[in-house]
Amino acid sequence: MKFSKIDETDLIYWVNTPKLGEYIFTFDKKNLFNFWRDYPQKLTKEQIEIFKKENPILAKLKE
Repeated sequence: MKFSKIDETDLIYWVNTPKLGEYIFTFDKKNLFNFWRDYPQKLTKEQIEIFKKENPILAKLKE
């Protein structure tokens, strides 16, 4: 599995997946989250705040 960050200072790692439109991310490279299925209900309050800060456009899609 390959992890990457949008900006070097980001806390979120994105997982490169072969499926178009699938957004898989992690904070620790162990626990994976699917944006469409898991955000925000499976994240902690702190993780949600980090996600909103680093990915405001995606976060707005789920408001």
